[in-house]
Amino acid sequence: MARILSGIKPTGKLTLGNYIGALKHFKDFQDSGDVYIFIADLHALTLPIDPEVLRINSRDLAAFYLASGLDPQKATIFTQSSVPEHAELNAILQNYLYMGELSRMTQFKEKSMHMKENAIGLGLFAYPVLMAADIVLYDADIVPVGEDQIQHVEITRDLVHRINSRYGEGTLVLPNYKINKVGARIMSLSDPNVKMSKSDPKGDIFLLDEMPVIRKKIMSAVTDMGNEVKYDKENKPGISNLLTIYASLREISIEEAEKQFVGYRYGDFKKVVADTVIGELEPFQNRYREIIASGEYLDRSEEHTSELQSHHDLV
Repeated sequence: MARILSGIKPTGKLTLGNYIGALKHFKDFQDSGDVYIFIADLHALTLPIDPEVLRINSRDLAAFYLASGLDPQKATIFTQSSVPEHAELNAILQNYLYMGELSRMTQFKEKSMHMKENAIGLGLFAYPVLMAADIVLYDADIVPVGEDQIQHVEITRDLVHRINSRYGEGTLVLPNYKINKVGARIMSLSDPNVKMSKSDPKGDIFLLDEMPVIRKKIMSAVTDMGNEVKYDKENKPGISNLLTIYASLREISIEEAEKQFVGYRYGDFKKVVADTVIGELEPFQNRYREIIASGEYLDRSEEHTSELQSHHDLV
């Protein structure tokens, strides 16, 4: 049975992009694999965050995991910081990844580009080391990630080869990344040339947005010249993004989605996309609120994470 590991940082408000790229699909692994899904609160410390905000976000994320269909009886759901071996292994592995490799990481370049040099923390630079520790700690075979995290899994694979060549084959398990065929990268509704993040109120659909707000954002989404609903990322990025959202939630191919909208005007197309997003997120939100109100699963999860022990020893 393959072991699957993934996690999400509890920073900012999660978006539809987070849902399509990760949350929606975590449950698909739990009937056929050994699933570990964690709240990456140590990763959240790489940029300034208020402790109370981090606590609230972490609890919300646990509720999102459960609302998305993860079953605590089938998957291990835990908080990263509750397992000290994450930080301990990080301290060891930082000796096996090199400055040149880390400096080439695209995500570090993008995040540090707009920061003053004396404000860039070592944790942000060494983010891939901690992510590598997360992965190899659990002997993960498969790591579901978004496109922006592929490079981090690849550097983890380099590290595994390096460790195994030095200490013997089989010391660490070689992981493979897995991305969704459709929806691995959802773009902003206000600027379809940039990824949907957590910082654009107009272009982001947040998981707890009210339904009228979601509909308004989709109906106001930037589209393109012409009137044909067709997937063309270069010439029709706005329509292509909406098609990706629709196809991802309906779990069909882009080609199938295109066929469904032959002859549609942009306004009618957007309405169907809005109906589809609302049809997905409304029950998700209802389940989330039930979980938050009861607190039962969340409290049980917090008790469980304190008992979770890692089972991989480098020494």
